[in-house]
Amino acid sequence: MSTTTLPPTEKTTPVSAPKGTISDRARSERKLGWLLAGPAFIVMLAVTAYPILQAVYESLFSYRLTDPDNREFNGLTNYGVILSDPLWWQSIWVTVLITVVTVAVELVLGFALAMVMAKALSSIRPILRAAILIPYAVITVVSAFAWQFAFDINTGFVNSWFAWLPGVSADTDWFGSFGTSILVICLAEIWKTTPFISLLLLAGLAQVPEVLQEAAQVDGATWWQRLWRVTIPNMKAAIMVALLFRTLDAFRVFDSIFIMTAGANGTESVSFLAYRQTIARLEIGLGSAVSVLLFITVVLIALGFIKGFKVDLSSARGE
Repeated sequence: MSTTTLPPTEKTTPVSAPKGTISDRARSERKLGWLLAGPAFIVMLAVTAYPILQAVYESLFSYRLTDPDNREFNGLTNYGVILSDPLWWQSIWVTVLITVVTVAVELVLGFALAMVMAKALSSIRPILRAAILIPYAVITVVSAFAWQFAFDINTGFVNSWFAWLPGVSADTDWFGSFGTSILVICLAEIWKTTPFISLLLLAGLAQVPEVLQEAAQVDGATWWQRLWRVTIPNMKAAIMVALLFRTLDAFRVFDSIFIMTAGANGTESVSFLAYRQTIARLEIGLGSAVSVLLFITVVLIALGFIKGFKVDLSSARGE
């Protein structure tokens, strides 16, 4: 009786796609995204491209609107004047301070409000969402006027209501110093735009799989552990979008400063500096240069967020 031996089968390894390639599904979704966002992108580019290019062009000239005949090309001189002026760096410091304080507080409050809205009963959820989103529906100028009247030494009610607090009296002038002025400006910004962040984070909470929460709870994870190990990592994309949008908006703060202090007590932001140079002093060249520097700063902030978070949007879609 003869026995036959079969040749050993070769062990095959799965062939992985080359690094950097995308699947057909991701390619089709990317194409659909461009088709949906393309028209809006073209319109936005058509509206904003000319003002940006015009500002870049005007920033290369020594041009004062009250003396248009003496317009003279000076290259990058305006940028050198601005970057060597302490007023520019003071405006940068004020803008960064307002941005960091407001965005940090809004992120915490917005996340808390998003959690409340997500866990609220279905019967009261629409009413709760509407109540939370009311401040965001208020026009920024109207909101700034309301906060100014509230803290004004003559017409405000804050001094009389909170006179029991240390340092607060009927004669407290909230807009008389840098610290208190920035405090009121930050409070107004936080009240106005926290609902925006809460709305974005609520959308991110809806993307967190409930099965992961249940599995972590079965494994004995506490609420705090589930928050840091399950909830926040799975809504990283939503947090990045909320922080990016709000940071870019906060860095261009203008309305609250214009209404409350008009740049007094060293509260001038970069946007207010551009306004004062262009509109108040009619220095078109210098004002355009400030605007271009503001635009470049905003672009760098956006790139920093995108690179810093390193969000894989394909994995966030569940591919």
